[in-house]
Amino acid sequence: MPFREVTMFEVKEVLRLWLAGVAKKQIAARLGLDPKTVRRYVKSALAAGIHCEATLTDERLVVLMGALHANPGRAHGEAWGLCQAQHGFIEPLLAQRVRLSKVRRLLVRRGVRVPYPTLHRYAVAELGFGRTAATIAVADCGPGEELQLDTGWMTLLEADEAGKRRRIRAWIFTPVLSRYRFVYPAFAESTGTAIEACEAAWEFYGGVFRTILPDNTRAIVDQPDALEPRINRAFLEYAQARGFHIDPTRVRHPRDKARVERAVSSTRDDCFAGETLRDLGHARDHARHWCEHEYGMRRHTRTQRLPREHFEAEERAVLLPAPTAPYDVPLWCEPKVARDQYAQVARALYSLPTRWVGKTLRARADSVTVRFYHGAELLKAHPRKPPGGRSTDPGDFPAEKSAYALRDVAFLERQAARHGDAVGRFAHALLQGPLPWTRMRRVYALIGLARRYGDERLEAVCVTALAADMLDVRRLERMLQQAAAPLAAPATSARVIPLGRYLRPPQQYALPFATPTSEGDDA
Repeated sequence: MPFREVTMFEVKEVLRLWLAGVAKKQIAARLGLDPKTVRRYVKSALAAGIHCEATLTDERLVVLMGALHANPGRAHGEAWGLCQAQHGFIEPLLAQRVRLSKVRRLLVRRGVRVPYPTLHRYAVAELGFGRTAATIAVADCGPGEELQLDTGWMTLLEADEAGKRRRIRAWIFTPVLSRYRFVYPAFAESTGTAIEACEAAWEFYGGVFRTILPDNTRAIVDQPDALEPRINRAFLEYAQARGFHIDPTRVRHPRDKARVERAVSSTRDDCFAGETLRDLGHARDHARHWCEHEYGMRRHTRTQRLPREHFEAEERAVLLPAPTAPYDVPLWCEPKVARDQYAQVARALYSLPTRWVGKTLRARADSVTVRFYHGAELLKAHPRKPPGGRSTDPGDFPAEKSAYALRDVAFLERQAARHGDAVGRFAHALLQGPLPWTRMRRVYALIGLARRYGDERLEAVCVTALAADMLDVRRLERMLQQAAAPLAAPATSARVIPLGRYLRPPQQYALPFATPTSEGDDA
């Protein structure tokens, strides 16, 4: 027979009737008790000193109840003794949250076989296994101070033209005081969507709450921590702009925001279950109507007030002012400067000085401007470009490269003219015609000849080339090479004929020449 808890009210009624003179069998029949139970109550009452109406006091009833609840117990068996012998082995395992079934298997490996029911009773009685810590309800804050936030998957939309159904999730806001819930359906759980949901919430409530209590979603919290959580830079900037604080909950501590923790399942079941939703706009309209006219006008079990009326009466007037202009959601990223001195932000390219090539910078992009930072230092600001666009500052590039990068034909002509007038005219002639930037490399080669052979030689050769209407940089280079080559020495025979043994030296064959005395006279 299952055990039934004895209540003080039941015992007192039995004793009251007994002291009034009602027979024990009649008391049992009237109260639906077993006669043995009535006799046990009366016997315990006499032992506690209760024998008349005057002695039926609360103090004596407390003593009586202690006697009735006292359990003499029964002797434990051998298995219980085995558990006691392994106390030092079992206790650390349970402290490490090892499952009790696993503990039993580990005991078997040690040669200790204990029935699981006995092990469970021992763990509960001696080690506190399965006992949950007592919870204390946190006092509600003042009006307009705290807004708890959670997000979760809700339902599927109707199939589109391609036959695909998209799943939506909801950002759920719950004021701690009034419980007037706001639900904002969305597709993603990103920082931009979180800001978008907050903006919709401020519009719904008509103001801004002073503190938001989110969970550790990556859309808001980059690095969870019980003491110093690191908030996403974009969302932190948004909170500063709107004037509210962020107080994320601890990881795996759902009671930190108990007001909203069950809101995900209840919203899914009450608001979205069984509904036919065409698209995201239809889902948002449906969720707003549900918040205002159904959930908001349903008496809350804890506050015993209608959430909407409660909010209107105590919270709306004390909220921070609602935003008057839409928030420009920034994009924060960490691009790396490529070898061509461009960094990519949102699929657009932006130039940076040469010294930052290969470095990773922080970039902030709003709808108007893209800013690059190194630490706290602002390095560069560019106008925002659409995906595929390019923003270039000529000052970011070296002078010798900027003209080519920017296709600045006029600048390149000026660079060539610095080496001579004819050189400038030669460069101008090279760049004539359609698509002049396709011939810019020829001008760079021309300028390179000036560095190799000097301005004077190049100027002279260009004069000759222009006179002959010759516009070939390679031929110009060959002309310079020929002009710079030294004259060749006369060829000599490589074969040396040795003098014969009896051959006289050439001096013996020399003939004397007479010195002329006058013009025209011969010796």
